[in-house]
Amino acid sequence: QVQLVESGGGLVQPGGSLRLSCATSGFSLDYYAIGWFRQAPGKEREGVSCISNSDRMTYYADSVKGRFTISKDNAKNTFYLQMNSLKPEDTAVYYCALVPRMVHIWYDGTEYDYWGQGTQVTVSP
Repeated sequence: QVQLVESGGGLVQPGGSLRLSCATSGFSLDYYAIGWFRQAPGKEREGVSCISNSDRMTYYADSVKGRFTISKDNAKNTFYLQMNSLKPEDTAVYYCALVPRMVHIWYDGTEYDYWGQGTQVTVSP
């Protein structure tokens, strides 16, 4: 059974940093596309970043390029989202997700099979 457990959210001031973690139950991340999504109150879910399992490329939403970094540690079966220079508009519940197939549209949440429980990130003075 695939399980994803998120951690690392919290309250941070604008300009600050947080690192989100997504621990997975013992399988190799090499065979999965992994992604991070977020949903702010009253807004639709938004794709934030992805590591593709087909071309090993990383993808980012324009709104986070240059500020967020996705990474993974295969030995720990864990992947991460490092978030720097946080802005109030980054406030949302963040979700990790993965799928054992190639994703065609990385920011389309319907392509992912497994999801974390979500962690709240609040950016406020």
